[in-house]
Amino acid sequence: MSLTTRTSDTTAGTALRDADRAARERARRGRGVRSALHAVGLVVILVATLFPFLWMVSTSLKTTSQITAKPPLLVFQGTLEHYRNILGEQYNVGGSLVNSLIVATSATLLAVLLGTPAAYALARFSFKRKDDLWFWFISNRFMSPVVIVLPVYLMASKLRLIGNPALLVAMYLTFSIPIVVWICTDQFRSIPRELDEAAMVDGATPLTIFARVALPLALPGVVVSSILSFIFNWNELLFALFLTRGDGVTAPVRATNFLSGYDVPWGEIMATGTLIVLPVVVFSLLVSRHLVKGLTMGAIK
Repeated sequence: MSLTTRTSDTTAGTALRDADRAARERARRGRGVRSALHAVGLVVILVATLFPFLWMVSTSLKTTSQITAKPPLLVFQGTLEHYRNILGEQYNVGGSLVNSLIVATSATLLAVLLGTPAAYALARFSFKRKDDLWFWFISNRFMSPVVIVLPVYLMASKLRLIGNPALLVAMYLTFSIPIVVWICTDQFRSIPRELDEAAMVDGATPLTIFARVALPLALPGVVVSSILSFIFNWNELLFALFLTRGDGVTAPVRATNFLSGYDVPWGEIMATGTLIVLPVVVFSLLVSRHLVKGLTMGAIK
């Protein structure tokens, strides 16, 4: 009887081990399937994201006959003919890129210079109508630029400011400063107040605490807001189209000049698009470490 019982226990133990082994095998296969689906999803997203950019760059390096070839050529001998054309006197895209760089950089620097102290004040101090001020900053992003572009154009015409880059910088500040305040306020709020109190015990003034304690710790948020502001300023078309003239136009406005008549110069359009996108890509790659850190800060408490 005891021998029969031990045999039954041994059989049951073997069955349990087999079931456990089968469960681990199913779990391992399930993880493998999920990893494969994850990898496929990433590849699809990567291809969908990079394909338009790679197609634009490759088209800019083709001759006109290669661009219109059917089926499209994937392997070809590249040429810089379209880049030489757009940088010449006929299109003057180089001057427009310089104008965009000056306007976008100036607006971004001023937005950070004015927005970070405002964000620190909203995050650290209590004062009258603070909530209304915060709502005013946020509500600026609610307003469509189309609503105000015509009144701004009429006032600028009366004051003879059309074509003045300072006017364009001032208009870009109206939506760049809210971005900086919006992002940096949360960054300053995430910094422990004990650090401010410790600095005050050592005799630091509020300005010193802001510049030497809070601002370095909020640097990822400042970088993210700077990148977003620069991209918005660099790509902005509506105000630049109404408020710039002649040699003072920005690159997006210059790009629209190709869309006239029946002969569309696809090579020049793609070359101009490549030169417009390239500075943003390089700038984002240079600060990508701070960008990822700033975007993920606050996601995990």
